[in-house]
Amino acid sequence: MTNEEQGLNELIKIRIDKLKHLKSIGKDPFQIEKVYVTHYSRQIKDEFEQLEGSGVTVAGRIMAKRGHGKTSFINIQDSCGQIQSYVRQDRIGKEDYELFTTYDIGDILEVRGEVFRTKKGEISVRADKIRLLTKSIQILPEKWHGLKDHDLRYRQRYTDLIVNPEVKETFVVRSKIIKAIREYLDNKGYLEVETPILGTIAGGANARPFVTHHNTLDIDMYLRIANELFLKRLIIGGFDKVYEMGRMFRNEGMSIKHNPEFTSIELYRAYADYNDMMEITENIIAYAAEKALGTTKINYQGQNLDLTPPWDRMTMIDACKKYADVDFNHIKTDDEAIEIGKDLGIEIKPEMKRGHIISEVFEKYVEKHLVQPIFITQYPVEVSPLAKRNPDNPELTNRFEAFINTWEVANAFSELNDPLDQRKRFMEQLAQREAGDEEAHMLDEDFLNALEVGLPPTGGLGIGVDRVIMLLTDSPSIRDVLLFPTMKPMSEENRD
Repeated sequence: MTNEEQGLNELIKIRIDKLKHLKSIGKDPFQIEKVYVTHYSRQIKDEFEQLEGSGVTVAGRIMAKRGHGKTSFINIQDSCGQIQSYVRQDRIGKEDYELFTTYDIGDILEVRGEVFRTKKGEISVRADKIRLLTKSIQILPEKWHGLKDHDLRYRQRYTDLIVNPEVKETFVVRSKIIKAIREYLDNKGYLEVETPILGTIAGGANARPFVTHHNTLDIDMYLRIANELFLKRLIIGGFDKVYEMGRMFRNEGMSIKHNPEFTSIELYRAYADYNDMMEITENIIAYAAEKALGTTKINYQGQNLDLTPPWDRMTMIDACKKYADVDFNHIKTDDEAIEIGKDLGIEIKPEMKRGHIISEVFEKYVEKHLVQPIFITQYPVEVSPLAKRNPDNPELTNRFEAFINTWEVANAFSELNDPLDQRKRFMEQLAQREAGDEEAHMLDEDFLNALEVGLPPTGGLGIGVDRVIMLLTDSPSIRDVLLFPTMKPMSEENRD
């Protein structure tokens, strides 16, 4: 144990002893159940002219404490900010003041008193009554910043929110963005629905699922990687516009853009195509930006981005031609494409075809250039098993992905509604799965049956909500916009 750790343990013991003393004299703070808070810090400051001289009751955590003799000042932090309280022995009484002097940074208090302005001009509450509500045993860190502490901040978000209250603003904006997305779709006549999180098949995306086991049914089940196939079933059933926002789960790598569980929204509209989905994508993100920030022009980590519709559009093949200097219009066979892929340093796998090479070249050479909002359209059919073929070129699909700041933030297409073509593509995906591709689609017979009942022409869209929130809050990591990101347990790290 280091000297620092030993010192911390001694401080914690002192606090525990203080709590034991309070309990022994009948002042156990944990017996208190309710506090009638009348005002919050921000409200008192904003409405000072009306509240000056009035009695208020505030409650919050001690964040600073300073005093001399029979007078003290404390800073109380509530959910809206901080406010100073002026505490005098002759006002609250000798016994209560002596107890007050034993309170620590981090303790939670109720303060009743009168609103006034100090000689230095600070709006404060002159305490008439102070009551300890919660005794804090742990020691709040004095400094809570820098790379060294990032993991601890994510693990102990509760402490992060206390010591860095500005972090709260990110999650206030997050809530506004999510509310705006729902508001936009509700106003457009979309119905919000709920679909299963646990299923017997993980479908709707190319991703590795989390596997669990249902004991009663004695079957393996999967946390959803997407909700696409269930939402399409609802379109088949007669709903014309549906959406669902919620958590998805993918058992894949972690990075500043990836967390194993994340928030996504998918929406489907009957009698629409991928061009309609482009329009709704740019409008929904612009609407969220306006609602949350009051502008569609943002700065992300020093890069100016203009989210104002309409966004640029470019086909994947044209993008490869522009940024990788490869024109796949003149590369017609799988063998030719594979040779080009080798020349460009693409890792070639046995199941790869021309479409896979196009997609890999795009990912390696093009994505890094896509800074301003843009739609990349017409993806190869090999990497788009649920998208409708382009009638002018059946090797491509009427699909797009939206990119901002080089990130994919949305994926959409004119939905494949030909059950025979869909079965053929599922079988190709199944072959890839049997060859070792754990991210390839599973065969979903019930979904094929639903398609045989009949899916109308439909446009579908998925948006990565967390990535949009990262952009709109200028957050460098997805962990900064998730209150409780996935973390490796400390005990496991200690064993490494």
